[in-house]
Amino acid sequence: MERAIAVVDASDSAKSLVREAGELAAGVDAELLLVHVTTDDEYAERRESMMSVPSLDVNYTVDEALDGAEKYAKDVGRDVLDGVDVAYEPVGRLGDLGDEVLSLAEERDADHVFVAGRKRSPAGKAIFGDVTQRIILEFDGAVTVVTT
Repeated sequence: MERAIAVVDASDSAKSLVREAGELAAGVDAELLLVHVTTDDEYAERRESMMSVPSLDVNYTVDEALDGAEKYAKDVGRDVLDGVDVAYEPVGRLGDLGDEVLSLAEERDADHVFVAGRKRSPAGKAIFGDVTQRIILEFDGAVTVVTT
């Protein structure tokens, strides 16, 4: 592993995912990118919400969404990777989660992706969530799925 991406989302398993990715990256002296993707739906919802307040003349821009996503990744990294000897780079993206993770992996020549998975019933264990499944199938490298 030379360059890894950890997908930071708002789930409970995000902290475990980032911690495990950080420890593994530190162990092999790899670069670590922490990416948080604000989906188009989340962006539209927040934009509409902010515009609906009559006393505010605020326009929630794409740049603000990207900055917010990057800040979220940075905050999670700071909180979770304290005490882990790893340098990380927070990255904010806007769009479809699967598209953005795969695009970032290609742009930055990542060789490993860490993504959160959900616990499933015995019958559902063979199938991950749509995004996790897509990353496993389409990413040309190692994928680690962390569940809690």
